[in-house]
Amino acid sequence: MDWNKLTVLVTGGTGSFGQKFTEVVLKDYRPKKLIILSRDEHKQLEMRERFPHKELRFFLGDVRDLNRLLRAFDGVDLVVHAAALKQIPTLEYNPFEAVKTNIIGTQNVVEAAVERQVAKVLMISTDKAVNPISLYGATKLCAEKISVDANAYAGARRTRISCARYGNVVGSRGSVVPLFQEQRKTGVVTLTDKRMTRFWMTMEQGVQFVIRSIEMMHGGEIFVPRIPSMRITDLAEALAPGCELRVVGVRPGEKLHEVLLTEDEARRTHAFDDFFVVEPEYVFKQEQRWTGGKPLPDGFRYTSDENDMWLTPETLRKIAERG
Repeated sequence: MDWNKLTVLVTGGTGSFGQKFTEVVLKDYRPKKLIILSRDEHKQLEMRERFPHKELRFFLGDVRDLNRLLRAFDGVDLVVHAAALKQIPTLEYNPFEAVKTNIIGTQNVVEAAVERQVAKVLMISTDKAVNPISLYGATKLCAEKISVDANAYAGARRTRISCARYGNVVGSRGSVVPLFQEQRKTGVVTLTDKRMTRFWMTMEQGVQFVIRSIEMMHGGEIFVPRIPSMRITDLAEALAPGCELRVVGVRPGEKLHEVLLTEDEARRTHAFDDFFVVEPEYVFKQEQRWTGGKPLPDGFRYTSDENDMWLTPETLRKIAERG
């Protein structure tokens, strides 16, 4: 891809991912134009001051507003759809709001992208979308289905849509890292369950994985990185050594362990050294299908508790310090 010829738009661009994506793309890829679309005018002001680049533009709007997206997507080549409501306990008590942003908002992104002939759309997903038990996970599962199946809706138009699905990100909004760091001052760290495990990656790794997925995508795939797991007790020990661990119980919609690939998805997955590609169930475009990689064995599941890659407390501490 020739990034310096592209006009790129990021929905939810003032969030944790959008900020890092902006930093990396402006520094290393230099697109013709990078547009940040978000609802938060103050954060847009802060970003404008942080990134005084002539290629950067700001567009105030909400993915719930289709007409606004139609205006924003005019002349855009690539959309990275990162806008979402994601605080699990909050969304359990505000279900309609989750649906409006995460499901209807994704539908609006697809509608606007197809109408404006955007070449590529990559939707940012999460391990919470796999076998979901929370409303957040269910809405992100719907967003994945909308994004993948919308390639048939695009028809002969040039728009192609794929997903990047990964786990917890150090330093993202709502991360447990700053909570543990703050609780360390009191000598008591609260855990929901000592058995809990999570997939783990840095924001830099997340952004690089998204960029790589954009460059590889044909349309309809779900890209999944091979990333390490961590035990919540190891994270607590890394960030708050010597503190008392107090168990407070699993929160509404929270799992003990996460899943990035199910047994059913594994049957149509290509496994590479550092990532997986999940092919769509329906073929939308006969040419440009995935070749290479290895098939996965029957019954394969990629879960945070049965991972073959684990972070040690020492490594976790270093990652958390880098943010």
